[in-house]
Amino acid sequence: MNSPIEACRDKTDVPTFSHHERHRPYSDTLHQEILQPTRFGRYRNSLQAYFAEFAGTMLLVIFGTGANCQVSLSSNQNVSPVPKGSYTSVGFGFAVGISLGVWISASRSGGHINPAVTIALATFRKFPWRRVPGYLFSQLMGGLVGAAIVYANYFHAINIYEGGPGVRTLLTAGNFGTYPVRTLSIWRKPITNSLLKLDYLTNVSAFFSEFLGTALLVIIVFAATDPGNAIPSAAVPMILFVVLLGIALCLGMETGFAVNPARDLGPRLLTSMVGYGGAVYSFRNQYWLWGGVMAPILGGLTGAFLYEFLFTDGGRFKNILYRERLIGLNARSAA
Repeated sequence: MNSPIEACRDKTDVPTFSHHERHRPYSDTLHQEILQPTRFGRYRNSLQAYFAEFAGTMLLVIFGTGANCQVSLSSNQNVSPVPKGSYTSVGFGFAVGISLGVWISASRSGGHINPAVTIALATFRKFPWRRVPGYLFSQLMGGLVGAAIVYANYFHAINIYEGGPGVRTLLTAGNFGTYPVRTLSIWRKPITNSLLKLDYLTNVSAFFSEFLGTALLVIIVFAATDPGNAIPSAAVPMILFVVLLGIALCLGMETGFAVNPARDLGPRLLTSMVGYGGAVYSFRNQYWLWGGVMAPILGGLTGAFLYEFLFTDGGRFKNILYRERLIGLNARSAA
């Protein structure tokens, strides 16, 4: 009989590598079965991109319109003894909002958080058109819910600023949607479209301001996500922080730099639901439609076209333009 030491040395008494190999397939199969998602899990996973767009847009609107409310409402001494911020604060608020919104949504949805960006990516970067309606709806609802959260936070301050509970005019509606308006004293009543309207700013100029801002935004988005530029994905939110801050501080004075239909229409829907009435839509010949929605979408498409046409190597537009030259070069090389 072998001694205990010899028995321990005897390889036949010890589990061998082949012993583990025989059991591994069963363990792996069991492990895979455990990790299979449930029907609810699969349904939730299919909706994660839309949840991400909702959350990202909501963050953008919370920080942006929150900055609007703080700067505007604190100018009334009954709300705050000293003003809390300036127009620069508004620019930083929206810049913080877009960077955080993209950070939270990029890994799940790509971090569009803007219908103009989604439509531009679907048109020029092969983003699936079947997903566009869901993205647009999620972004719009994110804008509405974000504005609702800010409204709930500043509800009492708005009452004081407007001059009484339940009084709602375009004077504070501009903290949520965008309006090309002049700055008024809080005691200048009644508030009418003629009082608010910027006389020097024509409708064409207002349209162009939003068109230009969105075109610049989408150009930078396309540049930051172009594989040829080799920009790390972690840097994209900071790039968007810089570009939106630049648009706000350099181009945003006249119209409030919506540059995002969901950022404008979502909060505008909220204002019409809480007592601001139809004036939020009828202002300046339905500015909400041609200034807040159409101008950003067309500006985004134009910016995307310019980037793809001028900077993308092998893009479809360059291929069309240089097709004959490319065919000629290939024929020569073959000869």
